Amino acid sequence: MSIEHSQYDIAIIGGGLAGLALSVQSAKAGYKTILLEKEQYPFHRVCGEYISLESWSFLERLGLPLSQMNVPIIKTLQITAPNGKLFQTALPLGGFGISRYKLDHELVTIAKAAGVTVLEKAKVTDVQFKENSFQIRSAVDNLQAKLVAGSFGKRSNLDVKWNRSFIQQKPNKLNNYIGVKYHIKTNHSSDTIALHNFENGYCGISQIEHDQFCLCYLTTAKNLKQHDNSIEQMQGQVLFKNPHLKKIFTEARFLYESPLTISQISFDNKSQIEDHVLMLGDAAGMITPLCGNGMSMALHGSKMAFEQMDAFLQNKISRSNMEEQYKKQWQLQFASRLRTGRMIQRFFGKTSLTNLFVQSFQTFPFLAKPLIRQTHGNPF
Repeated sequence: MSIEHSQYDIAIIGGGLAGLALSVQSAKAGYKTILLEKEQYPFHRVCGEYISLESWSFLERLGLPLSQMNVPIIKTLQITAPNGKLFQTALPLGGFGISRYKLDHELVTIAKAAGVTVLEKAKVTDVQFKENSFQIRSAVDNLQAKLVAGSFGKRSNLDVKWNRSFIQQKPNKLNNYIGVKYHIKTNHSSDTIALHNFENGYCGISQIEHDQFCLCYLTTAKNLKQHDNSIEQMQGQVLFKNPHLKKIFTEARFLYESPLTISQISFDNKSQIEDHVLMLGDAAGMITPLCGNGMSMALHGSKMAFEQMDAFLQNKISRSNMEEQYKKQWQLQFASRLRTGRMIQRFFGKTSLTNLFVQSFQTFPFLAKPLIRQTHGNPF
C-alpha cells in the first residue's frame, strides 16, 4: 500500500523507547500518527536493559502490564574496581530488568492496537521543513506531517546529513566509545545490578526475563584497536584483569553466537531541536550507561514532547513556543544529570582513579547515594 502524499499529524523517526512511547500517547489522543523504524520488530539492541522504577507508572499507563509480567525488581548496586575491590549499596529507588527485544515488541503491539501506522524496514533518508509542514523520504515511501520527532538513537544517517554539532567533534574522551552486549545464563543475584570496571571501560550485569542476564559493556574504540580489533582478545587481556569479570565470562553460558556491538557512541552535548524536529531519547542527549538511567530519560522525554505537541496541535501555542518550551523543560529535567554522568565517566576507566573511587565508597559509603540521586529523577 502506497503512502505517497499521506498527511499525518505526527511522524516519528525511530522506534526505540522514546519513539514508541510518543506514538502510543499520540494515537490514544486521537492524532494520526506514523512511526518509521529502519529494522523489523522484534530485534535486539545494544542496551543495559535496566530501567529505573521512576518509569513504572508511566509504562503501565501506556498499557504495559508490568505488575503482571513478573519482571525482576532490582534493589541493590554493586561496584567493583579493576583490582577486584567491591562496594555494595541499596539503590534509593531501584529498578527492574527487561530485554529490549521483549519491551520494544510489547510497546509496538500496544502502538498498533492504539492506531499507530508502523512502517518497518523504513529507513528515513531525508526530512525537510517547508511551508509549515514536513516532507519525509524513506525507503518505503514519502509522506507529510505537521510535526516530526527524531528518536533514532545514538547516531544515524540523519545526524550526519544535518551535520549536527556532536558529529563535528574530533575524537575525545566523551565521544569515541563502543558498546558490546550478550545475554547469558549465570549465577547472579536477581535483585542486584553490578557494575564491574576495567581499564578504559566498565561492564554491567543484571537479570532480565526467563532467568537470563544482560551483560553489556562500554569501552573506548582505542582499547579495541590496541587488541587487533578483536573483542575476544580484548576481553581476555583487559576485562579479565577484574576477577569478577573473569569469573562471569569463563563460567557463564552465552546465548548469542556472537555479541551485539555498536560504535561511535558520543556523550557530547546535543541539541534538542534540529530544523523544527523535536529530538527524543539518545538523539537529544545520552547519559553515560554507568548511571543506569538512559531508558527512563527516553520515556520521560517522550511525555514532555507529547505535552508540547498536543498543545500545538490544539492551536494553544505556536510552533516556536512549542520548541522553546520543550527545550527548556528537557534542559531543566535532564541537563544536570548529563553533566553529573560526564563527570563520573571521567573517573571510571582510569585504573588507579577507579580503584581509588571504589575505595572511597568503601570507606565513606554515604558518598554513593547522592551521586545516584543526581543521575535519577522522580516518578512521572
